Amino acid sequence: MRRWNGWGDDANDFPLKASGLAFLRDTLGPGRPLPDATWEQVLARVPASRLPAHPLVNTAADIRVRHARGQSLPDWLAMRSGEFGVFPDGVAEPESADDIRALLAWAAEQDVLLVPYGGGTSVAGHINPPAQEKPVLTLSLARMNRLLSLDRESQIARFGPGTNGPAVEQQLREHGYVLGHFPQSWELSTVGGWVASRSSGQQSLRYGRIEQLFAGGSMETLDGTLDIPTLPASSAGPDLREVVLGSEGRFGIISEVALRVTPLPEHESFHVAFMPDWPGAVALVRSLVQARVPLSMLRLSNAEETRTQLTLAGHEQLVAWLERYLSLRGCGEGKCMVTFGVTGERAPSRRLLADVLRRIRRAGGVNTGRLLGRKWEDARFRSPYLRHGLWEHGYVVDTLETSVDWARVPTMVDAIETALHGASGEGEKTHVFTHLSHLYPQGSSIYTTYVFRCADDYATTLAQWRKMKTAASEAIVAHGGTISHQHGVGRDHAPWLAAEKGARGMSALQALATHFDPQARLNPGCLLQEK
Repeated sequence: MRRWNGWGDDANDFPLKASGLAFLRDTLGPGRPLPDATWEQVLARVPASRLPAHPLVNTAADIRVRHARGQSLPDWLAMRSGEFGVFPDGVAEPESADDIRALLAWAAEQDVLLVPYGGGTSVAGHINPPAQEKPVLTLSLARMNRLLSLDRESQIARFGPGTNGPAVEQQLREHGYVLGHFPQSWELSTVGGWVASRSSGQQSLRYGRIEQLFAGGSMETLDGTLDIPTLPASSAGPDLREVVLGSEGRFGIISEVALRVTPLPEHESFHVAFMPDWPGAVALVRSLVQARVPLSMLRLSNAEETRTQLTLAGHEQLVAWLERYLSLRGCGEGKCMVTFGVTGERAPSRRLLADVLRRIRRAGGVNTGRLLGRKWEDARFRSPYLRHGLWEHGYVVDTLETSVDWARVPTMVDAIETALHGASGEGEKTHVFTHLSHLYPQGSSIYTTYVFRCADDYATTLAQWRKMKTAASEAIVAHGGTISHQHGVGRDHAPWLAAEKGARGMSALQALATHFDPQARLNPGCLLQEK
């Protein structure tokens, strides 16, 4: 069953191994576990609903709790402490575009605010009900979760917006196709959420980000439906897909998503190599993407992330053997791990792999084959569960990300990590590490993870997180990065959006919001801060 106060299904776990716990204790000091609120305690805090009765709206306390928060660290602390602050007044689960239109009309009549809800995986505050005098209705799209049509000739598949990653791929596989959009949240996140937040999947080198996969669809607005036809290309003015992409529920509710799909590949494998140092590793991966080498994924871990991953992996004897072997081959202290995927037809895949390995050898790297690649593949969607393993020992983990041109990558990594260390608080340390997760000829995304000890109470822990998050966000915009490459803006990143868009850009976005939602009824405070 889906956890009410954490990530994923309660049957799945990612416990912290003894070696990892010892590592954190040595690095940060003994953890400080905080007490968890119980389900019964939280239910008792849910206030009476302010919504009038409606056949599509459920006002029971349990469903309101389960739709009250996403998966940001503030959300985690709210769920664990039981201090949610605000609950939606009800949850609607429409089954069709007609239902969505009916709910929008009802919300306007009753002066109700609407918050769209996909898979509940937001890590930027997208789905939190705002604290306002007006009642708030969360609109869950979970029942709109099916493949609606498949045009084999054009390779266009239409889905309901609440279809999650496994359901997308299972339904496509039955017809011999794959979408190939695999964000870390894949098991829970949905196609509507991917479009609304401009998501990126782990194999975007082959399949593209969601903006390349999004062919068209429909969005229900307060005054009608915005239909976007599926055209291969058009020069007929600005692309209306861009109104929907990244709109985060401010302009309307996505009711149908048309996606570009691909036939299932004959071959897929993942591999891991190591480079002696960070500058050489960055030069290698940059050369691969700028040469348009057709890998399906490419990821570079800096030295601290490489060390951390090898430590947390357990298997001490195997890791010790690997460390000795790599040291003999010139990859000792400061080595960096390169993970890459080869996907496609069998014969071209073999030639591609041989070419990539030659390039790695010429750059001074060491190939370690498929074993570590298989381990990455097996755990690729399990990392969010590690927050549970850390929490029970008194540690918290969070991530942040950006992207910049190649010339700014080294400086940006240093700036983010320095900012997080500098905001750790008196007498405290933060364990920080980074990887380049999505690479482009122009530049790269930068994905940083930071782990720190819980404070003595929830409020102080949240304040400490906010200090670090603010410091890192200020460093990102000061060095010319986007405030989000793949997580979206939500409420957490909204204060820094203007640094990227500028005053005129922000005015244009506000004008769109006013056009589609003049009364600020749809997800207020998300994407654009309320004045």
